[in-house]
Amino acid sequence: QVHFVESGGGLVQPGGSLRLSCAASGFTFRSYDMSWYRQAPGKERELVATIRTSGITNYADSVKGRFTISRDNAKNTVYLQMNSLEPEDTAVYYCIGRLFVGVRDYWGQGTQVTVSS
Repeated sequence: QVHFVESGGGLVQPGGSLRLSCAASGFTFRSYDMSWYRQAPGKERELVATIRTSGITNYADSVKGRFTISRDNAKNTVYLQMNSLEPEDTAVYYCIGRLFVGVRDYWGQGTQVTVSS
């Protein structure tokens, strides 16, 4: 069964940093592009960052230069390093394999990130 478990969220002051982790299982992790999404209260879910199997990365304009996505294929884990956090980054963050985006049952519980003074 495909499964994603996100962790590492919390409360941080503006300008602070957090590192999110996502443990994946149930599929051949190294063969899948992986993404982080986020959903803020009252807003649509948005794509934050993607890392391809090749290691190539893409970011939303709103996080470019502040966030870094990486992966460890030996640990079946994808990370999101978030620096210079802003209140607008407050959201629940989710990871998922790109090919699974449309499968509702595969989405995990996410991890809450709150940026506030």
